Amino acid sequence: MSDAYDDLQSSYGRALRGGPVIEAFYRRFLASHPDIAPMFARTDMGRQRMALRRGLSIAIAHAGGSALVRRPVEHMADVHSRAGHAPVPPHLYPYWVDSLVATLREFDPGFGPTLEARWRQALAVVVATFTARW
Repeated sequence: MSDAYDDLQSSYGRALRGGPVIEAFYRRFLASHPDIAPMFARTDMGRQRMALRRGLSIAIAHAGGSALVRRPVEHMADVHSRAGHAPVPPHLYPYWVDSLVATLREFDPGFGPTLEARWRQALAVVVATFTARW
């Protein structure tokens, strides 16, 4: 039986209502490792924030086993693969996960240790999908 991670969708919704979660995530993420900020030097951050906003819901559905999001996840993984137009080396994904979790902790008033473990579990599925296509 698959896990739809409805609790993560709810957490994400609460975080979005709690303030500028996507902007706060990018501030934290870009500062988390010296190799990350230069990767975004030519990025339209408005478009990037919108892509992440949509992408996180897709990522949660993917972690839950939804076949409906297979193509968009594969596309995102290809974009971030070695041959993609925005390659992300696998050693940087833990910074993405930690930055996202810290930001959710800040903006989701319902965030706690159990929810953090659930987020990390789901994000591990997404990271594994992305790194497998590296």
